[in-house]
Formats: sequence, C-alpha cells, structure tokens
Amino acid sequence: MAAAHSGRGAVHGRYRRARRGRALAAVVLLGAGACTLEPHYERPALPVASAYPTGPAYTSSAPVQSIAASPPTAGGTPAPELGWRDVLQDPRLQRLVEMALANNRDLRIAVLNVETARAQYGIQRSALLPTLAANGAAARGRGSLSLFEPGSSVKDNYEAYLSVSWTLDFFGRVRSLEKSALENYLATAQARKASEILLISEVANQYLTLLAADEALRVTDGSLGIARESTRIAQLKFDTGSGSELDLREAQGSLEQALAQDSAERRARAQAENALVLLIGAPLPADLPAGLPLQGQHLMLDIPAGLPSELLARRPDVIAAEDQLLAANANIGAARAAFFPAISLTGALGSVSPVLRQLFQSGSGAWGVEPTATLPLFTGGLNSANLEAARAQRGIAVAQYEKTVQTAFREVADGLAARATYEDQAAAEERLVALEERRLALSQMRYKNGVDSYLTLLEAQTDLNNAQLARVNVSLERLTNLVTLYQDLGGGWIERKGDAPRTSDTPP
Repeated sequence: MAAAHSGRGAVHGRYRRARRGRALAAVVLLGAGACTLEPHYERPALPVASAYPTGPAYTSSAPVQSIAASPPTAGGTPAPELGWRDVLQDPRLQRLVEMALANNRDLRIAVLNVETARAQYGIQRSALLPTLAANGAAARGRGSLSLFEPGSSVKDNYEAYLSVSWTLDFFGRVRSLEKSALENYLATAQARKASEILLISEVANQYLTLLAADEALRVTDGSLGIARESTRIAQLKFDTGSGSELDLREAQGSLEQALAQDSAERRARAQAENALVLLIGAPLPADLPAGLPLQGQHLMLDIPAGLPSELLARRPDVIAAEDQLLAANANIGAARAAFFPAISLTGALGSVSPVLRQLFQSGSGAWGVEPTATLPLFTGGLNSANLEAARAQRGIAVAQYEKTVQTAFREVADGLAARATYEDQAAAEERLVALEERRLALSQMRYKNGVDSYLTLLEAQTDLNNAQLARVNVSLERLTNLVTLYQDLGGGWIERKGDAPRTSDTPP
C-alpha cells in the first residue's frame, strides 16, 4: 500500500517538475549527430602471390578428346558465372541436386542459423530506437503511515500515461554493437551460401563415386567370370590328366581373389548409395531420369581460373571472414564508448486524478521529461579489460581472414595442378588398358598352344583387372577434382549461366 502511494506521488510530481519540451528536442538533435569510436577499417593486404602457380604440373599434354568425347567448354566464362546445370549436365545428377537443395538437413540448419542471426541483428538494432509503453495504475491508501491516526482518510489515485525512454548514442556504442550484429548476420548468410555451394559439390562428387562403384563392379564381374571359366577349364584338364594340380590351384586361388574383390566392390557400392541418400535427404526415387556412365560425364573442362584477388568477391568463406573482421572492428568502438557517459531520456504524457471518472477531464493532464547521465568513475578495470579483449579479438579476426585467403589460394592452385596432371594420367591409363588387353589376348593364345604356363596367363588377367580399376579411379578423381575446382573458384551459386544471383540469405 505504501509502495502504491509512493508511485502515485512520484509520477505526478516528476511530470510537473520536468523541463520544457524544447530541451528534449535539442538533446535529440545532438544525439542524432553522434559519431562512433570504431578504428578506421582497411582491408588487410592479400598474403598470397599475385598470380596462380605455373609450371609443368599446370599444363596438360594429353588431348582432351581422350578423356571424354566432345566435351563442352566454358568459352572463357568465369567459374562463378557458370550455373551448376551448365557444369553438371547429367540429367539424373541435376535431379539429385534439386532434391538435396530441398531436403538436405544441414542446409536447413544453415538457413535457420541465418534466421537466428537476422533476429539477433533486429534485437540489437531496436536499441537505436526509443521504446514506447502505455501505463495505467490505480491505488488506494491512507494519507498517513499510521492506520489508527485520528483524522486519517482513505484516498484514491488513478493514472494513465504513455512513457517513452531512449538511450542517446552520443559516442556510438549502440551503433557499434548494431554494426557488429549486422556483420555477424552477413557472415552467417555467407556461411549459408557456402553450405549450399558445398552441398552441390558433395552431391556431384558422391554421385560420381556411385558411378565409379558401378564401373568397378562391371570390371570385377568380368574378372570373376573369367576366373570361373579358367577354373572350370583347369579342373577339366586336371581330371583328364592333361593339366597339373598346380595350374588348378592357381586357378582356384585366382577365383577366390576375384570373389573377395567382388564382395568389396559391392560393399563400396552400397555405402556410396547410402551416402548419396543422406546428402539428398530422401530415398532415391524410382522415377529418376536416365543418367550418363562415368566415362560419359561431360563436365565443363575449360574453367578459367581468373586472378587470386577475384576470390575476395567470389568465395563466400572469404567474404564471411571479412564480415567477422568488420564485426570485431565495430566491437572495439563499443568498448571505447564504454569509457564515456551514457545518456538517456525518460518522458511521459498522461492524466492523474483521484476520481476515475475525472481521469481524462480537463485539468488532469501531466507530462514530464527526465534526462539522466551516467559516467563510469571506477569499474575495477572492467572497461579497460573489455577494450583489450576487443582488440585481441580483432587481431584473431585478421589472422583468420588471412588464413582463409591463403587456404582459398591453395585450394584453387591444387585444383589447377590436379586438372592438368589428371588429364595426362587418365590418358596414360587408357593406353595401359589397351596394352594389357592385347597382352591378355596373346597370353591366351600362347597358353592354348602350350607355349606359356597358366601362371603367365593368370598374371596377364590380374594386370588387366588392375589397370581397368586404376582407370576407373583416375576417371573418378579427375571428375571430382573438376567439381571441387568449380566450387573452390566460387561456382555453384546460380542455376544457369546468365541467371541473376540470389542474395546470400535467400534459400533456394
């Protein structure tokens, strides 16, 4: 009861004793022209070379036609301007990418992280604006603290008013915090963009891995068929006395090796499909369009690399790292502003009356403005420690930005080196398979004519099997390197060449 009485008198008395409205206007104008105490920002110098490496590893001597028949070219178009449908031309793969963009759970989490960061930015931004509230109160109490004092009477009081409060950001503390929240939001949006580009790359690489598993299964199935036929012939010769037990045991051993390899390839194929299902976020539908075999994949081979400096505008992880650096720079301004006075305004406009029915009648109006200022005199070193921590965090952000740039440069350089060397390696594997096929044919003829032993024939079969599997692996590595290089250069954000790119916080 005493509290209600005190609140009633405070509202009425404070509003009556407040300054005039023109004082409020002057303070508001002064606050509107306030500046921030953030350090001047300059983008750190690039800690990488001005050009990508060159040398024998970056130049291919193999004809492109030996790798894929009639491959398309990018025609000098920078990688980020190539849509993923232009690069990934397999219709089955395109459908899988569509499903992954719609269903992948990691991408959903990334989208929700953007929404969370956007909300946090909205929370911080609201501190720049005044808060307005409607208030109402009713109180009844005696005029004296003693309930039994003669002549004391019960009094009523009713209040209805609008209150406004505003922290005037003279030294830019609130705006520095708002900028920090904004940059963190932008960094989160870039991280979501990077997640989408990475997802497209992962789906493509896992799909290629599945195709390679299918191709390896065809190789092992062929080897298994040959091993079974060789074992049957060796058994027949041994039973009729025209063959030795050594030839029979060698044939049986070759068959067991083929069976073991076939089991391993089937396991790898099943696991590759399971990994693809996880990426697309749904079971593989039965109505997927027909796809292309591994050797028929026509990825964009001519992907211009551009200049290292262009990665700053293309790689979302580099952009996000700079956003984090800008956020850390803004936090220094907020920490510096904590050393200066904090000024706020509180005002109210309403009515006060001892009778409810007279609350809004003439003569019951009340208003007031109350500016307050708080200057930190002693905080036990808190503000100094916060400033030192903010400066240290900015140093960390600079190092992280530079490391991100260096990592991006290294990834692109590795991809360019791999692109050229894989072309040469794949061409060599093609020639090796052709030689091993011829060798096996000659060994079969010599074995049938009794010139060579079965061991020679078995070695030729084993070497051909290994050469065919090596060709599959090199083809897979070459194609996945092209997909990864496309991603490393910042590609995969648009669907088709010429499309207007979405903003980084817009989900597909």
